[in-house]
Amino acid sequence: MDTASILKSEIDRELNKLPEDKLREVLSFVEQLLNSKSEQPSYHEVSSLQPENDPILKFIGAASHSGLTQNIDDELYG
Repeated sequence: MDTASILKSEIDRELNKLPEDKLREVLSFVEQLLNSKSEQPSYHEVSSLQPENDPILKFIGAASHSGLTQNIDDELYG
Protein backbone atom coordinates (compact mmCIF):
# COMPACT_ATOMS: atom_id res chain seq x y z
CA MET A 1 0.00 0.00 0.00
CA ASP A 2 1.46 3.37 -0.99
CA THR A 3 1.68 6.42 1.27
CA ALA A 4 -1.27 8.21 -0.34
CA SER A 5 -3.51 5.18 0.22
CA ILE A 6 -2.44 4.96 3.85
CA LEU A 7 -3.14 8.66 4.38
CA LYS A 8 -6.54 8.40 2.72
CA SER A 9 -7.43 5.46 4.97
CA GLU A 10 -6.38 7.39 8.07
CA ILE A 11 -8.35 10.45 6.97
CA ASP A 12 -11.41 8.33 6.25
CA ARG A 13 -11.16 6.66 9.66
CA GLU A 14 -10.98 10.02 11.43
CA LEU A 15 -13.75 11.57 9.31
CA ASN A 16 -16.13 8.83 10.44
CA LYS A 17 -15.72 10.10 14.01
CA LEU A 18 -16.78 13.68 13.23
CA PRO A 19 -20.26 15.16 13.68
CA GLU A 20 -22.03 16.70 10.68
CA ASP A 21 -21.11 20.32 11.46
CA LYS A 22 -17.42 19.42 11.59
CA LEU A 23 -17.73 17.48 8.33
CA ARG A 24 -18.99 20.67 6.68
CA GLU A 25 -15.89 22.48 7.95
CA VAL A 26 -13.67 19.74 6.58
CA LEU A 27 -15.39 19.93 3.19
CA SER A 28 -14.95 23.69 3.13
CA PHE A 29 -11.27 23.31 4.00
CA VAL A 30 -10.70 20.70 1.29
CA GLU A 31 -12.42 22.92 -1.28
CA GLN A 32 -10.21 25.81 -0.19
CA LEU A 33 -7.10 23.66 -0.60
CA LEU A 34 -8.18 22.60 -4.07
CA ASN A 35 -8.86 26.18 -5.13
CA SER A 36 -5.62 27.56 -3.74
CA LYS A 37 -3.58 24.85 -5.44
CA SER A 38 -4.76 25.94 -8.87
CA GLU A 39 -3.99 29.60 -8.15
CA GLN A 40 -0.39 29.11 -7.05
CA PRO A 41 2.31 29.01 -9.70
CA SER A 42 4.23 25.78 -9.96
CA TYR A 43 7.93 25.57 -9.22
CA HIS A 44 8.60 25.32 -12.94
CA GLU A 45 6.67 28.53 -13.64
CA VAL A 46 8.51 30.44 -10.92
CA SER A 47 11.95 29.07 -11.75
CA SER A 48 11.52 30.01 -15.41
CA LEU A 49 11.14 33.74 -14.66
CA GLN A 50 13.85 35.79 -16.32
CA PRO A 51 14.85 38.91 -14.36
CA GLU A 52 17.02 40.15 -17.21
CA ASN A 53 13.88 40.54 -19.34
CA ASP A 54 11.59 42.00 -16.68
CA PRO A 55 12.39 45.32 -14.96
CA ILE A 56 10.11 44.51 -12.03
CA LEU A 57 11.97 41.27 -11.33
CA LYS A 58 15.26 43.18 -11.47
CA PHE A 59 14.01 45.54 -8.77
CA ILE A 60 12.82 42.87 -6.30
CA GLY A 61 14.96 43.06 -3.20
CA ALA A 62 16.52 46.41 -4.05
CA ALA A 63 14.79 48.21 -1.17
CA SER A 64 16.22 45.82 1.40
CA HIS A 65 19.68 47.27 0.70
CA SER A 66 18.81 50.93 0.80
CA GLY A 67 17.87 53.59 3.28
CA LEU A 68 14.20 53.04 2.46
CA THR A 69 13.99 50.18 4.93
CA GLN A 70 15.86 51.73 7.84
CA ASN A 71 13.65 51.84 10.94
CA ILE A 72 10.65 50.67 8.91
CA ASP A 73 9.26 48.66 11.83
CA ASP A 74 9.28 51.74 14.06
CA GLU A 75 7.57 53.78 11.36
CA LEU A 76 4.90 51.18 10.72
CA TYR A 77 4.24 49.85 14.19
CA GLY A 78 5.36 52.61 16.52
